[in-house]
Amino acid sequence: MIFRLSLSVFALFFQYTGTSEILRPRGVALSKASLYVPDKDFTCFDGSLTIPFAYVNDDYCDCEDGSDEPGTPACPNGTFHCTNAGHKPQNIPSSRVNDGICDCCDTSDEYESHANCVNNCNDLGKAARMEAQKLAEVAKIGSEMRAALSRKGKQLRQEKQERLVQLEKDKEEAESLKKEKEALKLAAEELENKALEKYRQQEEEEKKVKQEEEQKAREQEAFEHFHRLDANQDGKLQKSEIQTQQTFDQNKDGVVSDDEVTLFFDTQQEMDWDEFLATGWPRMRPLLLMNSGMFKPPTAESPDSSDTHEEIETLSQGSAEELPLDANEEDETRNTDDEEDDDGDDEANKNPEHELYEHDGDAIDEDSAALDEEHEGKSEDSPKYDEDTQRLVDEATRARSEFEEADRNLRDVQREIKQLQESMEKDYGEEDEFAPLDGECFEFTDSEYVYKLCPFDHATQRSKSGGSETRLGQWNQWSGPEENKYKSMLYDRGQSCWNGPQRSALVKLICGTENSIRSVSEPNRCEYVFEFVTPSICQLSEHHAHAHEEL
Repeated sequence: MIFRLSLSVFALFFQYTGTSEILRPRGVALSKASLYVPDKDFTCFDGSLTIPFAYVNDDYCDCEDGSDEPGTPACPNGTFHCTNAGHKPQNIPSSRVNDGICDCCDTSDEYESHANCVNNCNDLGKAARMEAQKLAEVAKIGSEMRAALSRKGKQLRQEKQERLVQLEKDKEEAESLKKEKEALKLAAEELENKALEKYRQQEEEEKKVKQEEEQKAREQEAFEHFHRLDANQDGKLQKSEIQTQQTFDQNKDGVVSDDEVTLFFDTQQEMDWDEFLATGWPRMRPLLLMNSGMFKPPTAESPDSSDTHEEIETLSQGSAEELPLDANEEDETRNTDDEEDDDGDDEANKNPEHELYEHDGDAIDEDSAALDEEHEGKSEDSPKYDEDTQRLVDEATRARSEFEEADRNLRDVQREIKQLQESMEKDYGEEDEFAPLDGECFEFTDSEYVYKLCPFDHATQRSKSGGSETRLGQWNQWSGPEENKYKSMLYDRGQSCWNGPQRSALVKLICGTENSIRSVSEPNRCEYVFEFVTPSICQLSEHHAHAHEEL
């Protein structure tokens, strides 16, 4: 007990002989000196224990909160206060007291160590005061610029409000004009439709005639093949008749098997003309086309070819180079054709396969080609409508154009109204000092990336070597502390990282005389931190208070 008392008295005396006008134990801040009264027992700050004042700074930790040992390293959770006269005060952990390292510029933390500490508080204080003076000047200029930005922001808000009033009037006029043009369009289209009805009917009739002729041509094609394949001319096709045609030898083994013939007959043994036209010919035709080398891939202009292509894929797994008829059939057909040619009717009795595919393999006959040419010639060369009908068509076209323009103008007005309303709903600061930043973008380049920040819009990143931008976040809200939420901005809902979260960016605002990005970092994966300098955040009174506190 005697040892503890003598050590405590020594520690207290060392502090009390200092230059401070208020006596206090070593390591105690001036603001807490009243809590340490030498002629009273000391109560721990947490209220857990009351001890004789002689136990304060006796290098033995009595209080769990470390408040009884402010000037020694006895308590691991204690705090030592550096007065640092001439510079700003400082608090350090008690564990650093007498550890041989100079933490306090006034050397007060190393009073019993052999560290060669030098009191350089005056020099540090001078440098700090010079820096504070610079910051004060920046704050002064920045606050003046902030005031100007605030005036500009309020002016922009006023202009937006006036523009919004004007747009509401324009919207009413645009809606009225659209209704007027719509009524004119409907009236013109009604007259146009009546005038065009006869042309539609005529076109439908022509289309019907054409379809009927094409159908007849297809049936004629099918009939000629049916007649050719019906070797005994009994009006029916038997499986045995098909098996004589090497064209249908799909696996190229030299024999037309029952399975290969079944593809056309299903479970039947024979087909009459009607059955052949309905089921047999649609299955047989693609194979004949492919084996004759006349098949063309399907195109948008030839819808039948698409069906043919699908049928070929279904019926055949390979391609064939053989002719559609065997040698005997070719001779027989040639003799028949020669006899009929002698009768002078060579056009009607020409080999049907050659007739069908003489136009570069198109699966149409001459009659169909002629009909197409006639139709195309009529649509391209002939006058489309009579004079009165053309006038009504032109008037309807003009009415549609005027209606579309009126509708487009209305949508433009509505879009601008929406943009203005969204802009006016944004929080641009207490005095609209951040409003001039909206619509601006700023870039910052480091060793790898180019970062872009568009306040109240988005933040992006792109590689210096090129490539597309990666969206780091979309404007969300102000995210500063409760005492001043305008100290930082949050941008979230950015592009997702690979196997990670969506990117986000926190923008910390720093007082300065220009708008610029000072730095960008990524402290956590996919979480970015921008330091953005702007006069919009400068407030002279707060800055002076901060500078005074540090000095």
